[in-house]
Amino acid sequence: MTAFPYFVEVDDSLVRARNLMVEHEIRHLPVQHQGKLVGVLTDRDLKRALDPALGLPPKQELFVREVFIREAYVVDGGEPLDTVLDYMASNHIGSVLVTKGTKLAGILTATDACRLLCEHLRAFGPQGDGEEVA
Repeated sequence: MTAFPYFVEVDDSLVRARNLMVEHEIRHLPVQHQGKLVGVLTDRDLKRALDPALGLPPKQELFVREVFIREAYVVDGGEPLDTVLDYMASNHIGSVLVTKGTKLAGILTATDACRLLCEHLRAFGPQGDGEEVA
């Protein structure tokens, strides 16, 4: 999990959100409104919204509130990891917003989950035997 992740406000421009994603090499941004967590903005949704072929208004006129996912998967930090990962896999979800009480505490992405699995396999699995994936 990435603790205290970058986030955007619903009234931020998509240009600002894109710049944050590019600058910090991230693909998911929690979205807040007046300090309250309200959803997530993904790079896929952002790219789709900024696609000039769609005939949308100029990118300077597009805002996070018009694109973000309002029904993001949000869990309390005490939720068991296996439960969270099972839900992510079963529902094809790329990120989970993690809270402590009502405040954003972090974000867990599919990439984070792969990193955790890799660390686990290296710590507890056979070392260097060239085991095949399939």
